[in-house]
Order: sequence, then C-alpha cells, then structure tokens
Amino acid sequence: MKVETKFGDSRLSIETGKLARQAAGSVVVAMGETMVLAAAQASGEVREGLDFLPLTVEYQERLYAVGRIPGNYFRRELGRGSEKETLTARIIDRPIRPLITREWTYETQVICQAWSVDDKYDPDMLALLGASTALMLSDIPFDGPIAGTRVCRVDGKLVTAPTQAQVAASDLYLIVASSRDAVVMVEGGAREASEEDVLEAIFMAKEAVQPLLKLQLELQKAAGKEKRKPVQVVRDAALIGRIKESKRPEMLGALTIPEKQERQKGLGALKEKIKEEFKAEAAEGSNDPAEAFKQLEGDVLRGLILTEGKRIDGRALDQVRPIDCEVGFLPRAHGSAVFTRGETQSLGTATLGSSYDEQRLESLIGDTSKAFMLNYNFPPYSTGEVKRLSSPGRREIGHGALAERALRAVLPAQESFPYTIRVVSEILESNGSSSMATVCSATLALMDAGVPIKAPVAGVAMGLIMDGDNATILTDILGDEDHLGDMDFKVAGTAEGITAVQMDIKISGLTRPVMEKALAQARSGRLHILEQMAVCLPAPRPEVSRYAPKMTVIEIPSEKIKDVIGPGGKIIKAIQSETDTRLDVEDSGRVTIFAPSQEKAEAAIEAIRRRTDPRTSLPEIGRIYEGKVVKIVDFGAFVELQPGVDGLVHISQLARERLRTVRDAVSEGDVIRVKVLEIDKFNKIRLSRRAVLEEEGGK
Repeated sequence: MKVETKFGDSRLSIETGKLARQAAGSVVVAMGETMVLAAAQASGEVREGLDFLPLTVEYQERLYAVGRIPGNYFRRELGRGSEKETLTARIIDRPIRPLITREWTYETQVICQAWSVDDKYDPDMLALLGASTALMLSDIPFDGPIAGTRVCRVDGKLVTAPTQAQVAASDLYLIVASSRDAVVMVEGGAREASEEDVLEAIFMAKEAVQPLLKLQLELQKAAGKEKRKPVQVVRDAALIGRIKESKRPEMLGALTIPEKQERQKGLGALKEKIKEEFKAEAAEGSNDPAEAFKQLEGDVLRGLILTEGKRIDGRALDQVRPIDCEVGFLPRAHGSAVFTRGETQSLGTATLGSSYDEQRLESLIGDTSKAFMLNYNFPPYSTGEVKRLSSPGRREIGHGALAERALRAVLPAQESFPYTIRVVSEILESNGSSSMATVCSATLALMDAGVPIKAPVAGVAMGLIMDGDNATILTDILGDEDHLGDMDFKVAGTAEGITAVQMDIKISGLTRPVMEKALAQARSGRLHILEQMAVCLPAPRPEVSRYAPKMTVIEIPSEKIKDVIGPGGKIIKAIQSETDTRLDVEDSGRVTIFAPSQEKAEAAIEAIRRRTDPRTSLPEIGRIYEGKVVKIVDFGAFVELQPGVDGLVHISQLARERLRTVRDAVSEGDVIRVKVLEIDKFNKIRLSRRAVLEEEGGK
C-alpha cells in the first residue's frame, strides 16, 4: 500500500508491504529522488529486571545512493558510522523513545537506511518519518505518530521542507519533531536569532508536519498490526504506599544534601535501608521496595519544586549556580580556559593550524572539509565513576556537535582569518549541563587564543516540571533535575540572540506558552553568564598566541601558480620542507603562509618570489651556484639550485677526468658548485661542475 501528499515543493510518499516484509513494520519513504527504508522489530522474549527501555536506533548511509564507491581501504561502508550518521540516529531516537512505555522490556530496534539521495533533499527527515511509520505499523506499542521537518529562514522568509541549497543560504535552521498536539523535539542553530523568531519557526514546523501525521494514521488503519501489550508487573500498591509515607522525611533529607557526591551516598544508603527493612514484606522476586524508592524520589523532588518553589541545592528556580572562570590555564596551548559552574567544570583548549589540518569528510554530498572542529570528552572521573575508556560515543558526538553549532555563528570569515581551529572540551566535573559549560569554556579559550570572534557565546540548560497545567521552569538544571524532570532545553547564544538550541521532551509535548516562558528565562540566565565571563576576559586578545603558527598572506599572479606548485606538487613541497612552513595557494593567486616564526615566513616569501618574479625565477647563465645533488641517473646528476629549481649535470661535466659511473664523482645529498651553461626554451637547465673545477684549478 502506498500513500502520498505534497510536502514542500515535491510529492512525498510512504509505501509498505513490498520490501522487508519479515520486519514487524517496514516502509520506504521517498521524496524527489531520495529514498529511505525504515524497519522496526522487537524480540519475542522479555528481558527481565530492566528499569529502562531496551531500544536501539541506527541510521546508515550507503554510498551507492549517490553512485559512489567508498574511498577507504576496504571499499565498503564500515561498521562505525560517520558523525552525520550518528547525529541523525540521535535525532530519530530522541523523539520516539519517550513515546514507548517504560514497561516495554522487549529488545527493540529501529534501522533506517538511505538508499537513494538526490542533491535536493537531505534523507534524515525522511528517516525520522519512516521510523515513526514503521513503529505505527508494527506490533510495538508506540504512542505516535510523530514527524519532523527542517525550517529555515532564507532572505527573511521562513521555509519548511527546504532544499539543501536553501539550508546552506539560511541564517536560521531548525529540525522540529511534533506530534498532533505538541512539539516533542527541537534541534538547530541560528546567527543570533531572537526568541520570537525561534518560536515562530518551531510552531510553523509543527503545522507543516500535520499532513505527514495523517498519512501515517491512514496507513496504520489499512495495514497496521495489533499492538502487543507490555508484560504487566504486579505491584503491591499498599506496600509501596506504606514505604513512601514512612520514608518521605528521610528522602527529603537525603535529596536536599547540596553536594552531589554526598547526596548520592545518602540516597544510596537510603535505598539499601528500604530494601533491607521491607524485604520480608515484599513478595518473593518482587522489586517493590526499589520501585517505591524510585517513585518517592521523583515525588519528593517534584513536590519540592511545584509546591514550595525550592530546589534540592537551595537555589531559586531562575538562579544560576556560582560561576568561576580562568583563562591561560595551560601555558603552551594556543588558548585555554577553565569554566566552572557549580559542580560542572570544563577545560576548553583552542589550537590554531593551517589548511592542511582541516578535517576531511567523506559523505553522500562528496568529499568535504571542516576548518572548525569542536570535540567533547567525558571521562568517567568527571562523575566519580570507574569505567572503561573508549572512543567517543553518541553522547560525546552529540554534545560536541551542539557546542560547535553554537560557536560557528560567531567565528571570523575564513578570508580574514584563514586558520583551521580545533577546540577540545575536557569535562572535569559533571552535575548537569556539561554541554553548555563546554560552550562557555570554548568561547573563553577562543578569545584567549586571539581568535577575533564576533561576540562571546554562553549556554544554559533549562528544565521543566509539569503537573497538569502547572508548569515550572528551572534555570541551569542539575543532573537529578534533568533525570527526574520532564524537559531538557539547552539554549546557547550571544547577548544579541540565539545561536543554538536543543530540546528533548519526556512527556507528550510542549505548548507555545510554556516554550515562550522557557526561552525568556533562558535569555536571562544566558545574559548573567555572559556578564561573569566578561569579568574574566571581556574581548579576544589582540594577537594570536606566540606558540600559534604565524600567518602571512601574499598575492602572486594567477598565471604563476603553476610555478609555485610544480609538477605533482614538487616545488611547493620543496619550499615547505626547506622553510618549515605550510602554504595554501588559492586559484585567485592568494597565498597564505603558516610558519612557526617570522624568519621562516620571510624565507618562504623569498622562495615564492624567486619562482614568480620574472627577473629572478630562473638562474643566470654563466653564473656559479652552490646546489644539492637530489637525484642520480646513469647519464648524470640532478642538482637543486633553489627550492623547486634543478638542472642536469651530464656525466661528462662532473669531473675533469673521464668517469665510469656518476657515483665515482658524487652521491645524493652532496653539495657541489656548478656553473649554468644553458637554459633551453622549455626552461631545462644544463649545468657543469667540470667548468667550475677548471676555472678554480686552471686548465
């Protein structure tokens, strides 16, 4: 069965029953020439003892989708996904996970694969639509449907379902996922957009996806399976009630310990006490005491906030934790900063490099590069835990991408500051909002490195506690408030506007008034943090670090570029090797030189001038030069006179006497004096060592 509708400027279709028919639910979503398969499946066996949803979501891009063969050694897609695939999998996972009940303990998997991709539409939103539809058609209990779309602002006008060209030209770009009633996820960035602009874009996207929700319901009615029911866990409600009533004062005492580590110890001790005290009353194999502890913890935290307007660390609802900043912490890093907010701490470092340091990416749109990178690391000691160190996971990649998006909007243009920039955030302590601490430490590190950013950027994580229509917004949430709350809403930006947002809703959705209040409160928190950062470092340093590579830009005639590059890059490699520099030559003739010192930059400039100035580009006939033997052949030796310029000394011109082999006179690496005999019309240079020996020693 196939259903379709007009979406954006194209027709969008969802088809089921033709492919992947053994999956519990599968669809092919198509728009233009972009096609994505989505399949959902759940195992038939319950996983006992789980207190979380065993759901995995995967998104894969196949290079045959754009008619390309993978460029790696194996010539196939490898198991570890690209950063784009990881971030897309997170975008799919985050809105669907809260819509599957926690009581569902069957291993569940959603797989989306991009099979065909045109240059007009990104397949990620089709994958999100496909995942929701596959779950709707399956026997997996899913409180959908949901759908998502991009919304961009191009030339001052908001556009939903934009093309990739429109996304590239936009100054506000969001991914919004919504149900029929409310927004469930937001992800995106902007170039200092106002809160009103962001709200308008979000709810425009909500209305735009409504036809996609109707398609899913239509398809489910015709081809959907009967839903399985979660395994019903029998609870002793009376026992749970007695535990909650009797232990409420102790829970309040443990939960309001200000320090995180001490609070966790207190909660852990109370949990064990409840288990031990009530194990005789609990049925065999029951975890009712543990369930009572979990419910009581949530009830006390939420009640404290909703009824008393208090938080577990004693702050007001809109109060930011104490902030401490320090820059120049690492003496040899190009820029560094330690940003501490309460018990969350990030060490940010900034490193400047040349164009050779750009990150090379292989993707469906072709081989691309990134001149700005932000990496986020979350070692286990940051939460007082012992875990195996491994490569960055989805969480690290997602948090790094969010902070990178927040800062990209304020970076200087590549033309005026052509450095490659890498920022690394090492999370040293974590008790909520480490990604927003990363934004702050990264901003200070960039300014400490002398990067002329447009304006400082700060970020804050907002929380939400809902009770019916009563919504309480929390500024700068703790880890416990995030875990037990109903929303995690991260907002980053400058004093002028928003540069990045990320919102995850754990309840059925969020209304416009609540989001409006959250954004307004987030702005107040952001401005407070920016004020504290300005006390530490109000503006970028006037010059880059003395340890950063020195950058010099010169212009050469475009027709002389070949003389600087040389065949196969021979000349430019020689100049770089001789002068210990990096050269970036643009088609316009603009040459950017990165050097560890000004002296080496001057040496590189001189080498380039020798190759591009008509008066000095070739050696002078009849003049004696000192050069290095760079290659030996049967009939002579090639001698380099200057970087990228060499000539041939024939075997007959190597010595005064007759030689049997070239190596009887010279070896590679020898420095010898030679005379320029001739330069032909192809600029081939004929040299003589014999002439020098005869002139200096007599005929």
